[in-house]
Amino acid sequence: MHRKFICLLAVSSLGLAACTGPERIEGPNNYEKTRQGALVGGLIGAVGGMMGGSDAEDKRNRALRGAIIGGGLGAAIGNQLDKQEEDLRRQMGNQNVLIQNTGDRLIVTLPQDILFDVDSTSLRPDLMADLGALAGNLQAYPNTTVQVIGHTDNTGAASYNQSLSVARANSVTNILLQNGVAPSRVIAMGRGEDQPIASNLTADGRRQNRRVEIVILPTANNY
Repeated sequence: MHRKFICLLAVSSLGLAACTGPERIEGPNNYEKTRQGALVGGLIGAVGGMMGGSDAEDKRNRALRGAIIGGGLGAAIGNQLDKQEEDLRRQMGNQNVLIQNTGDRLIVTLPQDILFDVDSTSLRPDLMADLGALAGNLQAYPNTTVQVIGHTDNTGAASYNQSLSVARANSVTNILLQNGVAPSRVIAMGRGEDQPIASNLTADGRRQNRRVEIVILPTANNY
């Protein structure tokens, strides 16, 4: 019975997302993350609602209320991420910068080879405009927190790579703060060589692993 009810809620949440989500005239994903957010939020709300209640009828009512509330919250977060992603792509305009919308966050990946010279923590002047555009975008969407995460390849000592990743994350963070982003919203950290996204056995893989990621996380309690 519960399994059938959850399936019904899943279909209902998907329908809610399709009906209530705003339409976009042009663009690559047509607010796909808005609909996904509504679906996921509805399912989470439904499951949370079913955890309480004293009988089957009460559990169903609580699950339905949870699905509606969770679906609306998920849709709101997904809608903001869709809009913020669209604005950020237009404002930065750098083909070397990767912008990924996962449905619950934006991840902006800046290859360190375009940010820094070898073994340097000083940002290259030609990237200042892109970081300024990113800072402006963050100020336009204030209901978020920001993680700036430095990564390296595995060349050299692990302890050195860890220190370098932290220093580079701090360099990027300082530019965001200088361009008006509130310090309370931003945290800088380094992961060194511990989180590669490609093989360190090739030059191209090592190049991909040298990066700074800016993770933009919506703050749910502002919705």
